[in-house]
Amino acid sequence: MHKLTENILDKFSMDYLRNQVLKNAYGNDDTVIARLDPRILLVWYLVFGLVPWFLRDVVLLLGLFVFVVLTTRAARIAPLILFLFCVGVFSQTGYLFIAALFFGGDTTTIAPLLVMTLKVAVVSLASITVFSGLDPDRLANGLLWFGCPDQLSFSISFAYRILPVLMEEFQNILLSYRLRSNPPDKSHLIGKIRYLCYQVLLVIQAFYPLMLNTAKRSRTTVEALEIKGYRYALKNPKVRRMKLAMLKVTKRDGIFVLISAFWMAGSILVSRIVLL
Repeated sequence: MHKLTENILDKFSMDYLRNQVLKNAYGNDDTVIARLDPRILLVWYLVFGLVPWFLRDVVLLLGLFVFVVLTTRAARIAPLILFLFCVGVFSQTGYLFIAALFFGGDTTTIAPLLVMTLKVAVVSLASITVFSGLDPDRLANGLLWFGCPDQLSFSISFAYRILPVLMEEFQNILLSYRLRSNPPDKSHLIGKIRYLCYQVLLVIQAFYPLMLNTAKRSRTTVEALEIKGYRYALKNPKVRRMKLAMLKVTKRDGIFVLISAFWMAGSILVSRIVLL
């Protein structure tokens, strides 16, 4: 029991969290999902992110859920992201079920809660699949091809690119706080719990300095972009054509679209058979 508690608490280090976040954002370039055209992925996400909200059939939603689980598996999502997804979705369902029972409900509330849980799960897994398979440039180019404003697509790309800088800055601030503080002893269970609370307190204290340092870096970045002709490049048609020249729909994209369409059609057919 002591060994299990030690292993679990050691997982909540900042290095582990940083590596998991960066792996999910930048470490999936060699997956099947990452090789697809960004326009295909965005359209696919538009379907699987909107259609489930208009469905009430449990069998159909289960079919879509199984499919997005398979795509999530193919995208090689970081374990931390999947853990947070499971905690967020299923704990919310359990909380609502307990609240329904407390206010006079009964077991008949399970079916509506199951429908809601499947909807949220399908949309969430589709989001995780798409955005873990798109690097900043491909995501920005896909949005730009669909007519999104230049500054919007660049802002999304820039937000992805600045993520490692923010994580490094955050780590430096935490190290500076640790050098000036005395952490509690973590040789026993109570000490490990106190050490975990100490880590959470450091994260809260590091937030404000992180915002200040980010503001300074943002100003420097904007000045550098202006010097290199950032605004002119966004409005230049030649630059736009050069950026979008890398977008090509291949046979792999067609196979992915066909598999998605056939799976959805099969799910609809199975749901109709079950209803009969």
